[in-house]
Amino acid sequence: MIDLQLWLIPMGIIIGAFGTLIGAGGGFVLVPLLLLFYPAENPDTITSISLAVVFFNALSGSLAYAWAKRIDYRSGLLCAAATIPGAVLGALTTTQIPRRTFDLLFGILMVAASALLCFSPKRNPKNQNTATALDKAPTGRATGRYFFGNNRLWGAGLSVLFGYISSLLGIGAGFLYVPTFIYFLDFPVHVATATSQFILAIMAFAGSATHVVTGAFHNGVRRTLVLSVGVVVGAQLGARLSSRVQGDWIMRGLAVALGFVGVRLIIMAL
Repeated sequence: MIDLQLWLIPMGIIIGAFGTLIGAGGGFVLVPLLLLFYPAENPDTITSISLAVVFFNALSGSLAYAWAKRIDYRSGLLCAAATIPGAVLGALTTTQIPRRTFDLLFGILMVAASALLCFSPKRNPKNQNTATALDKAPTGRATGRYFFGNNRLWGAGLSVLFGYISSLLGIGAGFLYVPTFIYFLDFPVHVATATSQFILAIMAFAGSATHVVTGAFHNGVRRTLVLSVGVVVGAQLGARLSSRVQGDWIMRGLAVALGFVGVRLIIMAL
């Protein structure tokens, strides 16, 4: 058991780096791995471990992105507040889902998100967010340098649903926020990933607190602590890499990862 837990540290570093790079929190990678490593574990334990790890990953990544001045705080705070009711409800619902149904739902959602990224409309051409432009972006909302969509209330409404899905499956919902910000609210890719991490930190905390209160987190404390050591380090690495990776490559990596994980889980469930 000790060897397995120590092995979770490098896995956490990889998950933290990739999750922060694409703004998805890493839960969509961690959950299927936990499902494979612990086939007898209940869905509520798996989601409680993953959501707690997502919190530490998102918190570490948010601090790095805040230092780089890439977070849109106005949109982030509005969406984060809207996710809390859904996150609490999702954490309470997890205990009612059988393991096979959980795997199937998770897989279908991953494949759908991958398809959305592959066949989505073009982004706002004004938002050509190169690494050079990002380095010069001002604090907070980058007014005058980026051209954001203005319908924040629409994004807040979706956040209630995203919070529920995230907490239900323990995945963080960054894979939903990033394409929503980019393709429907006209966020630059790198600002979208940074703002997504900021929202995930708040949302994952609410969901994790609910799991603690219900007792679902009791069996996952040791694994969570070991994984969190890795993701905190990995998140800092992912934030540094983000300035060197083009936005299109970030989206392609997200689409491929989601599709692969989704198909694997559907096969497991069937």
